Amino acid sequence: MMSEGGDVVVRDGLVLCFYMRHSHRDVADRVWGALEKYRRAIPPHALGWYGSDDGDTLPLDEAGWAHIRHQIVERPWGGEWIVELTELPDKVGGYHVDYDGRKLDEPLFSRDDSATSGLCFSFPTEYLLTHGPEHFRALALDIARELPFSFGYASPALLSHPGVWFCVRQQVQEVLQRYLGLDLPRLGGTSRRMGTQARGAYWLTFMGPPLLAQLGGREAVERQVDLPGVRVEPLDEERILVALDEWPEALDMEKQPVPLPYRELERVLEPFLYDEEAVWLPWETGTLQRWGRRLRR
Repeated sequence: MMSEGGDVVVRDGLVLCFYMRHSHRDVADRVWGALEKYRRAIPPHALGWYGSDDGDTLPLDEAGWAHIRHQIVERPWGGEWIVELTELPDKVGGYHVDYDGRKLDEPLFSRDDSATSGLCFSFPTEYLLTHGPEHFRALALDIARELPFSFGYASPALLSHPGVWFCVRQQVQEVLQRYLGLDLPRLGGTSRRMGTQARGAYWLTFMGPPLLAQLGGREAVERQVDLPGVRVEPLDEERILVALDEWPEALDMEKQPVPLPYRELERVLEPFLYDEEAVWLPWETGTLQRWGRRLRR
């Protein structure tokens, strides 16, 4: 999607996101480990820029990586740790990393049980087409094993810098209403309120504690999604991956209804689904919540 000035502000891609009901200091080394695995899997220098503490966008050179490592692993103070790494400084690229780590016993976050530390990686669609879905799934599993998540997912998505797509918001809404398999990443707002809930049924859906136990455990989930093409893989005793098909789907509603595996997994997750909130989006909360539960059509 392009702005009136001809700039690309939204593009297609995939996201791999995780939500952890843990304070930043408890997951810092694991987040860095996950970032290193992502970095090794993508082309060299695919991440070229980072957001500095004062709001500037700076080159992600050797000194920049040292700064990012300090921010994630070594910085001892603060209530929130925000990291944004991008492919391009002023345009939408396919490679992107967002991390929002929180000190959960900080007064701002300690009064409820909804705050999490969230981590999201983006890929261009070309990455999937070049390497294939099995490679992507294996990479997602490898990254997931690093992280003590309650919920995570991989999905086709609309990629954009936060807030940049406001100028094409009507187009975005129309695309999301037609292609129900597309995600709209909102890491900052969602990770602030997600808690240990599920965001929905996705191509790759990761479940960990306490969510998986609340669903009855691995065997209960396996029984309920025992359908052709669905794979349930354990990461360990407390975490699983549910893969709904070999390839991800955008789910074009003009061509097909929502496939049964997506509807069944959504039904399983329904008691624990997170209700999206229109914190900074240009839509009403009701509109956003209907989109969040779109797969139950």
